[in-house]
Amino acid sequence: MGGRLDGDYAAAGFGRRVGWGERPALLLVDAVRAYAEPDSRLWLETAGAALTAMAALASAARAAGAPVVFTAVHYDGDPALDAPHFHRKVPGLDAFRAGSPHAGFTHACRPEEGDLVVRKHYPSAFFGTGLHRLLADRGVDTVVVGGFSTSGCVRASTLDALQYGFRPQVVREAAADRDPEPHEANLFDLDSKYADVIALDDALARFAAHAPG
Repeated sequence: MGGRLDGDYAAAGFGRRVGWGERPALLLVDAVRAYAEPDSRLWLETAGAALTAMAALASAARAAGAPVVFTAVHYDGDPALDAPHFHRKVPGLDAFRAGSPHAGFTHACRPEEGDLVVRKHYPSAFFGTGLHRLLADRGVDTVVVGGFSTSGCVRASTLDALQYGFRPQVVREAAADRDPEPHEANLFDLDSKYADVIALDDALARFAAHAPG
């Protein structure tokens, strides 16, 4: 973010690499219409570019035989009952009620046959979902992350991936937020403390290296 800040963090020992393991999985967080369509109050202006990057990652991960996981916030009933304090803080969660036109996956990037779909009530893809067990059962050691939003569900999911013992890799071009400032600030913080923030081309090359010969 800046020379002085970069130097200060480096001097304190932040910013080292966790690297890739041998068994990556792709985690695409909340690639749903609520963030992609301008008539939604949760719309993100940069969602389209991030969805293009997410779709490229999904294709590369499938070609490599890596697990591909899509998440979506979903409430069968009233979100004020299913996630009361979260809904109190963010009334926009009404977009994720069952039957809402904004709750579904986008046409630009959506699950295909063989992908895993995880429904959640809270920001993290791991909280209350059993996702860590699904990934561990498949031998996954590295979780490549993209989605919406950088400062919210992407951050929460990345932190939990680390805490469950996976190597998190956040793909810069595949994440988006409401404003460039929280987007960049959270990428900087994640890269400094909890994950490696990597370029899309790097992630695609890594998946290609894992593809069957």
